[in-house]
Amino acid sequence: MTTNNRNPNALPIYVQIAELLIREIAAGRMIDGERLPPERDMAAELKVSVGTLRKSLAELEKKGMLERIQGSGNYVRETGTQNSVYAMFRLELPEGGGLPRADILSVDQVDKPADLPEFGASGRGSRVRRMRYLNDTIIAVEEIWLDESAGRIDRNLLSDSLYRYYQHQLGFWITRAEDRVSVGKLPGWTPETFTKPAGETVGYIERFSWSEKAEPVEFSKTWFDPDRATYVQRLK
Repeated sequence: MTTNNRNPNALPIYVQIAELLIREIAAGRMIDGERLPPERDMAAELKVSVGTLRKSLAELEKKGMLERIQGSGNYVRETGTQNSVYAMFRLELPEGGGLPRADILSVDQVDKPADLPEFGASGRGSRVRRMRYLNDTIIAVEEIWLDESAGRIDRNLLSDSLYRYYQHQLGFWITRAEDRVSVGKLPGWTPETFTKPAGETVGYIERFSWSEKAEPVEFSKTWFDPDRATYVQRLK
């Protein structure tokens, strides 16, 4: 895995590592009671310092997902709360897990087009287009609309996690979301570096997201390569 240092607003590396481990546990690639490898070995595999890894493990311990036993090692505790930054990111690698990150393609303040579903209280919004990765694998392109009544998105402050941006920069958080999964054709603005060309049929997700308000504040469209990613919804 390559951690994301290119974006100055990216999550701190220790948080990225913690999020990766949370998603590995959620995907069943690390099971309850499993003993983790020695910290030096893990740090070398993840290409981080032992100090950074220990900060990551401390985050998991705070969430109740790791038990650190003196003289024995670190053990997975799957029963802990999984309040992950990416708790609502449903795409995973075929083998499970993977750390989400994004390349920002554009951020614009524009009028909502006529073909956009109704949401929010304003006729304008912030439109974000991104290409998504899991670890270093390109998996999706997405278009997110935030209703202007909820605030404006500043590209210079945007991180890999939009929901984290909403909480820290705009003062609200997403409390629930509704996904509609089907198939769709890649949009005309799909980058040439994506895995498939514009117009090809791929997996497709439409999502409405709510804050504390009665109407949704966000609408998004995600086109994903089904050869590289799978939509996963776990019920507990």
